[in-house]
Amino acid sequence: MAKAKTAFVCNECGADYAKWQGQCQACGAWNSLSEIRLTSSKTSARVSASQDPRYQGYAGAVTGIQNLSDVDLGDVPRFSSGANEFDRVLGGGLVPGGVVLIGGHPGAGKSTLLLQTMCWLAQQQSALYVTGEESLQQVAMRAQRLGLPTQNLKMLSETNVEAILNIAQQVKPKVMVIDSIQVMHLDGVESAPGSVSQVRESAAVLTRFAKQTQTAVLLVGHVTKDGSLAGPKVLEHMVDCSVLLEGSEDSRFRTLRGMKNRFGAVNELGVFAMLENGLKEVKNPSSIFLNRSKHPAAGSLVMVVWEGTRPLLVELQALVDDSALGNPRRVTVGFDHNRLAMLLAVLHKHGGLLTSDQDVYLNVVGGVKVLETSADLAAIAAVVSSFRDRVLPHDLVVLGEVGLSGEIRPVPSGQERISEAAKHGFTRAVVPKANCPKKPIEGMKVIGVERLSEALDAIFEN
Repeated sequence: MAKAKTAFVCNECGADYAKWQGQCQACGAWNSLSEIRLTSSKTSARVSASQDPRYQGYAGAVTGIQNLSDVDLGDVPRFSSGANEFDRVLGGGLVPGGVVLIGGHPGAGKSTLLLQTMCWLAQQQSALYVTGEESLQQVAMRAQRLGLPTQNLKMLSETNVEAILNIAQQVKPKVMVIDSIQVMHLDGVESAPGSVSQVRESAAVLTRFAKQTQTAVLLVGHVTKDGSLAGPKVLEHMVDCSVLLEGSEDSRFRTLRGMKNRFGAVNELGVFAMLENGLKEVKNPSSIFLNRSKHPAAGSLVMVVWEGTRPLLVELQALVDDSALGNPRRVTVGFDHNRLAMLLAVLHKHGGLLTSDQDVYLNVVGGVKVLETSADLAAIAAVVSSFRDRVLPHDLVVLGEVGLSGEIRPVPSGQERISEAAKHGFTRAVVPKANCPKKPIEGMKVIGVERLSEALDAIFEN
């Protein structure tokens, strides 16, 4: 019996090596290499034996050499998932042959979202839902509880990838769900389901099938304790779109964020509400994040962040208090901890406010994670408001990036952000001077600033 071929793959970056070593030379991670058994050629042959010989390429049909100018630039066909917020994150809808990886913590609503989507799609086209973790009875009970139409959705309880593809070649679905990729396995890979080798090879075979048959495939993936997708990092490299469904245990709202998308914008955000009859999309996310207290408090301020292709208004809260420790605390929720430390240094140098003996807490209300620099000026203003115990007006919105030399830098899509704030009733905005609109916005007073000291004077002028 021939010895099985093995390789060692880095779980962080996907680099592979012939033998084990302590550190990955590609990304520098320690103890991240895992052994995998390579799929035999016989397994690959069985999987693709019944496929058209013209479609033996990993990414679809194999073609000859072409000039880039001769490539057909026809529009990528898409079809709706039935939810506008889901379509927004996907870049406009599902793409035939596209592979989407959906991750999230247990109980976040991944299976609920996909079951709703598949029941809706099954009314228009052939759809196949493959469940490997739940029985068909459990899925049927959930669908009945949510009141979903179940007449046309085809169900399959199977974990063997070869068996799934054989059935799929007979059914010929336009869209297929694999729930989840961590329980799938191939006969030619001698390791347990969920291992690095099984997840990697199973995803590769399913991706090849999607490309060759123009089937839209949605894979469900588990996440680790730190919130990243479980399995080898190469899993995210294989798929066309990777999205993450997030939601805190004490909130009924769920956010679907695009992490990677070959057919649309990344960091796009979709918002859903978890109700008794399933996930319902939130048409105006800013309204749920702006549910502010009727009694104004110091340290509270509204900012405008850009999520994918739209502006989003969220509330930022800061609390500054005397520290009883030798090393004051810097605690952030939804905001970069290191960036807060940098902004406090800029505030001391160019704003004249020393916080080295103060505990500083910063919270983005609603569970939103701010990943851009447009919240810099709002964070500084909230800290100053709490430190001085000065209440800021409820109709004030602040945005702008703060540089290390105290300058206020412009942010992308500034005019769209200001217009969105005006739609929600805000009448005053402090923004970078370069972002001031060329034409006045009715009902909105826009103040352009260039330096941090100038911005603080404009914000606290009353």
